[in-house]
Formats: sequence, C-alpha cells, structure tokens
Amino acid sequence: MEKFQKLHGIAAPMPLVNIDTDMIIPKVFLKSIQRTGFGKHLFDEMRYNRDGTEIEDFVLNKPQYRNAEILIAGDNFGCGSSREHAPWAIADFGIKCIVSTSFADIFFNNSFKNGILPIVLPQEQVDILMADAEKGANARMTVDLEAQEITTSDGVVITFDVDPFKKHCLLNGLDDIGLTMEKADAIKTFEEQASQARPWV
Repeated sequence: MEKFQKLHGIAAPMPLVNIDTDMIIPKVFLKSIQRTGFGKHLFDEMRYNRDGTEIEDFVLNKPQYRNAEILIAGDNFGCGSSREHAPWAIADFGIKCIVSTSFADIFFNNSFKNGILPIVLPQEQVDILMADAEKGANARMTVDLEAQEITTSDGVVITFDVDPFKKHCLLNGLDDIGLTMEKADAIKTFEEQASQARPWV
C-alpha cells in the first residue's frame, strides 16, 4: 500500500448527504475481486448518461476537478452496504482523502485499509473547506497526516483527529498483510521452534 504522509492537491466539492456505496460504485460493476479498474465506474450513475456520455455538470467531470485527490463531502458518506469495492473505486480514481462530518463505520475502516484518509470534522469546518474547494483547480489544499492539519489555499489551518494506530498504518503504507509482514522475523522464529519441538507436525 502506498504511504500517505502529506498531500497537496485539488479538492472537489460534493455537498450531497447520504452518499451510499451503491452510488459510489453501482452493484452491476462488482464483478471482480481485483482492486483496480473500478475508478472509471466511480459515481457511475451520476457521472454518465445512459448512452455512456458524460454528464457535464457532475463535479468530477468538470475540467477543474478531473484530477481531484481530495473530496469534501456531505454528511454520512459511505452509508449503505459494506462493499469494499467502494474505497477501491475511490482509490483507483485517484482520490486519497475524504472530508465529511461523518462516515459509515464499515466504509470508514475500509478506507484506511485501502490507503485513503477519511477525516471527520464539525460542519462549520467542512463548510470552510467546501467553500475553498469550490474555487477550482487553482485553490489547492494540503493535508498533512503527521501534523494532523489541513491547510486551505488561503492559509487557514484546520486540525483533525485520527486514531494513532490507523495513522501509523497510513504513514508507513501498511495494510493487513503489511502489518503481518512487520512480524515476519518473529513468525519465522516461532515456526522454527515449533518445528523443532514438534517435528511430526
């Protein structure tokens, strides 16, 4: 998993509330257990007409937000079913950080496991970031995970909380497999000792 330390990028404003996982990645596209290839279907029903053409006024189709790496979202983001394809699609599109007043628990935890930083802030602070994001591609934000700070294009600094263990994992690019591999030496020693103690196993 790629390390998340400091991100300086375009933030896309998406003030809709209750964006569920079926809106993020419709169930019709859940045909693979590979983590890649889902970005093109992110928010599919909001991004495309039935004939496959883009809906021009959808935020991620606008030229200034096509390369957005930060999403400023409405309340209760990621609600609905627990499909892990939702953070897969978001990460595959290129979004590395989502800010909202609240997230569905399963989506929140799945995001960390897939290299995405979900940040929970009070509504008044989300409003500040939303207004900054609405300025377009020239108004880039900085998300500093180590310092736990978001800096707007105008220099306004907003601090955020993050679980220390989840922070450690993101800073070091550790998913569940990576965490296990951190203990590789201890696992090898245990297996060697177990093999010597119980050679018949």
